[in-house]
Amino acid sequence: MTMDKTIINIGRQLGSGGSQIAKMLAEEFGCEFYDRKLLNLAAKESGFPEEMFEKTDEHVGFLKSLFTMPLPIISDSNFYKSDISEDGLFQFQSDAIRKAAEKGSCVFVGRCADYVLRDNPHAINIFVSADMEWRANRVMERHACSHDEAVKIIRLAEDKRASYYNYYTGKRWGDSASYHLCINSSLLGLRKTADVIALFIREWKQNNHTNL
Repeated sequence: MTMDKTIINIGRQLGSGGSQIAKMLAEEFGCEFYDRKLLNLAAKESGFPEEMFEKTDEHVGFLKSLFTMPLPIISDSNFYKSDISEDGLFQFQSDAIRKAAEKGSCVFVGRCADYVLRDNPHAINIFVSADMEWRANRVMERHACSHDEAVKIIRLAEDKRASYYNYYTGKRWGDSASYHLCINSSLLGLRKTADVIALFIREWKQNNHTNL
């Protein structure tokens, strides 16, 4: 077995810049980048509309609203053949993650990819955190909102994100035991944080290649 393939799973706190760092790593290692693109892949895989995956993206307890909103007419799909449940949608998304990882090097952002690919020897799991003040300032700039509103946005989003991750993995979101590396992006900034992670990944790949 070789370690030529690179699979990077990025968990992140809201406002930490984890998605931007993930893009930098994808460019650095020549990987396909998957963030919300996964929702499109899962939709194609399942035959369900992408909107269904968007509504349940990284949080649980939302599917009931799908039955009160208009859905497009779906021809030749699994819509009436499958059990429409959040667990079912998670399974379709997980299948899309596995298929993408089989094709080549990838960077996945969130969506429990670290758990889905837990048996993949090429996968390395990173969690990006940052100080609350730094994250709040980034969210304030992005949403043109007050500091208090930014903190509320962060806490609400992270409650949903943690519940989703904990529910499907049986682990605790952000717990260092679930990742190979946890790093605070507010200490070095996005570019240097990406550089440190890239160095770590190269060393990890070399060490794993030697031990295989």
